[in-house]
Amino acid sequence: MQAKKRFFILLFVGACILLLLLIGGGPAHRSRTHRSGRHPGRSWQRFSDPLQPFASPEQPETDNHDMRRRRDADPGRYKGKECRMESCFDFSRCESNGFKVYLYPRQKADKISESYQNILAAIEGSRFYTPDPTKACLFVLGLDTLDRDQLSPQYVPSLKAKVQSQPFWDDGRNHLIFNLYSGTWPDYTEDLSFDVGQAMVAKASISTESFRPNFDVSIPLFSKEHPRSGGERGFLKYNSIPPFRKYTLVFKGKRYLTGIGSDTRNALHHVHNAEDIVLLTTCRHGRDWQRHEDGRCARDNAEYDRFDYREMLHNSTFCLVPRGRRLGSFRFLEALQAACIPVVLSNGWELPFSEVIDWSSGAIIGDERLLLQIPSIVRSVHRDKILSLRQQTQFLWEAYFSSVEKIVLTTLEVGRPSLCETTGRFSTQTYNPHLLLDYYCIYSSLAMLHGALTLHLCNCIIVRTSERYVTGGRNSDGGRNST
Repeated sequence: MQAKKRFFILLFVGACILLLLLIGGGPAHRSRTHRSGRHPGRSWQRFSDPLQPFASPEQPETDNHDMRRRRDADPGRYKGKECRMESCFDFSRCESNGFKVYLYPRQKADKISESYQNILAAIEGSRFYTPDPTKACLFVLGLDTLDRDQLSPQYVPSLKAKVQSQPFWDDGRNHLIFNLYSGTWPDYTEDLSFDVGQAMVAKASISTESFRPNFDVSIPLFSKEHPRSGGERGFLKYNSIPPFRKYTLVFKGKRYLTGIGSDTRNALHHVHNAEDIVLLTTCRHGRDWQRHEDGRCARDNAEYDRFDYREMLHNSTFCLVPRGRRLGSFRFLEALQAACIPVVLSNGWELPFSEVIDWSSGAIIGDERLLLQIPSIVRSVHRDKILSLRQQTQFLWEAYFSSVEKIVLTTLEVGRPSLCETTGRFSTQTYNPHLLLDYYCIYSSLAMLHGALTLHLCNCIIVRTSERYVTGGRNSDGGRNST
């Protein structure tokens, strides 16, 4: 009798242990659960791994990988000199007062665009601002450097002499320069028409070749209508099940008939079917478009006028974001806000805030050379993955991109960890990973719309932010790349 009791007790204890292991009672199971992408409290699978690349393993490396390899092998080749925090930044300025930013006074005679005024206002209203240059760790010019396209009415001439005459310039050391447009027709290089020296650059449409890791910051291209602060929330009101919308993939914008950026847009008609794949282009832009008009322009223009861009944007699962004259496009931020998953075709573009945002969880990154594979790729994305990508677009939009203020403050936050990681001299007083975890957790709670979704995002961010890698947590003519 006693033997039977002992047998049943052992059997019961063994069953309880097995049950605990199966439902996640041990760390081994939690680790497996994290790797497999399943989390409690969610009704769909978490795809933590990036989508498979468009190219097969047998194909050569993509341009981005090749550019990064060449850049890392010779980082000074593309900027004229090698600059990293340890070689081009004076940390002694930051030891006494921490990370403080000084704005040079604006002169009445200087022409300043509305966008640059918004950037300066965001810095001046932040906790980083100091009116005392002797307390500053970082300096920002009062001169408008946003538009360096010599054909633009916003272009500021004779900037080289003005920049070098700034009292604390010191060849750009401890300076941050903001730029949205560089270069001009026909090649649209990344030249700013003045020597940035040892300054850090926060730049839209920056290439992987030119980007200096942990020094420069890639920012999104935003329009002059982008709100200074606040900004609209994302347009995802609920997650529909199944998550598919009226259109699978859409694009509506300019078709460049010649020159840089024309190859991909000229080929979009090959995958357009006017049903679920709607990719519309127009030749009607620029002063002399009729000189270059081809046999397809009339038909393209007519179909272009039939569709409303906003209606397409809000009723498509995926939005194509091809490069234009420059690598970045307004389409990028428009797609994020609309919860339309960006499909980026811009080889060599260093995506915005790429050092702290894992874009594989919020967008599909393609290869311009493999355009014809795009329809099959987007159609093959599982609906659970679509839900995950879509919720991610909303978090990223609301946390980092919905206003100029958020873009600027994120730029400064991205720069601060670079400072602290390089020296560790004042990391405890200006950068605390645990505080950063709390910040992102709280912010995601404010950003999202549903309680269950908020809890998931908070957990997801806590897992990855300690590594500075956020997983759950960019229409005028003249080459403006807006359409």
